[in-house]
Amino acid sequence: MGLSFEDMEVGSVIECGEHTFTREEIVEFAERFDPQPFHIDDAAAAASPFGGLIASGWHTCSVMMGLLVRNAFAGSTSMGSPGIDEIRWLQPVRVGDTIRMTNAILDKRVSQSKPDRGMVSTEWNGINQHGETVIIVRSKGLFGLRNPGARG
Repeated sequence: MGLSFEDMEVGSVIECGEHTFTREEIVEFAERFDPQPFHIDDAAAAASPFGGLIASGWHTCSVMMGLLVRNAFAGSTSMGSPGIDEIRWLQPVRVGDTIRMTNAILDKRVSQSKPDRGMVSTEWNGINQHGETVIIVRSKGLFGLRNPGARG
């Protein structure tokens, strides 16, 4: 069994990997899900306040979710999430940017109504190659307990 509720320590930070955004994937994602001109058209993007093509914030979130699941929660006792508390897009993600993701454990508690699982509050940070935080996501996740009743 992989990562479970008991393994998550408040204050710990999990390195989740990195991803480099290409022009092709930025445009492909945006054409399907967020077809704003500054995501799909080089000329329109150059004339926008961003001064060039940028990734959709939803694309950035999707990439981060993939990094989290593949590199941190693979084989874990994850039971999904009741939702996102906050998303902040702080800097645009541009063609060629490499975003490194970390996931900090902020808080956790065992469920009172379902003591075989617990709620874990986390903060995801996406940091570009210049050391700038480009996105922050605060969310909660449900994880099964390896040893229900032990109150990890």
